[in-house]
Amino acid sequence: MHSKTKKVSIITVVYNSELLIEGTIQSVVNQTYDNIEYIVIDGASTDNTLYIIEKYKSHIDIFISESDKGLYDAMNKGLKLATGDYVWFMNSGDHIHTSKTVEEMMAKNDNDADIIYGEVMMVEEDRSQLGTRSETTHQKLPADLTWKSLKYGMVVCHQAFLPKRTITKPYISDNLSADIDWVIHCLKKSKANLATDMILADFLIGGISKKRHKESLWGRYRILKQHYGFIPNLLNHLYIVFRSF
Repeated sequence: MHSKTKKVSIITVVYNSELLIEGTIQSVVNQTYDNIEYIVIDGASTDNTLYIIEKYKSHIDIFISESDKGLYDAMNKGLKLATGDYVWFMNSGDHIHTSKTVEEMMAKNDNDADIIYGEVMMVEEDRSQLGTRSETTHQKLPADLTWKSLKYGMVVCHQAFLPKRTITKPYISDNLSADIDWVIHCLKKSKANLATDMILADFLIGGISKKRHKESLWGRYRILKQHYGFIPNLLNHLYIVFRSF
């Protein structure tokens, strides 16, 4: 199957996000790439989120609104419903970078990669740009991404990471750093990764892992210990602490 005919399932998870959801939806429905499946999972919002989503119902392939057990439970619902060749999480507040991003990204996928990845632009709530993640943080996106690349943390942003659906697994639901476990799993399964050299998404700084930072860090430590081993992970985290100073 040629890359231009590959279906991309884009999944948006949202809960009580009336100020942010419309921009996210617009960034998806305005894409010039034809073969997109758009899935929106709402956690039974009580503000105007549902009213805003309703305006775009004709552009949304699958929509559910019901209570869930948290972010990763909702993301698992979307993943289970997806039928695309690739899956891409673009949650409320985050935007696909430009209207041509999916089209240009898929045009680069001549070798049918198992994983497609790129950069994100870090943005404030007013959408002002702060620079790419590699430019503004210690996490530098490698040109050759492998599962071993994540031993010091999340070097690829979840919003710029598109694995084939067939190599994914459900997210663990009891860890705020479940995204890094999911990404490492996909990279272990992948036989070929495509570095697009593109900015794929605008990443809104903040989020639940930032608001519960200490819990997120402990969750990340436990996940990386499972993947890399106790002693290597301990040494890697000593380096992370040293680097932060």
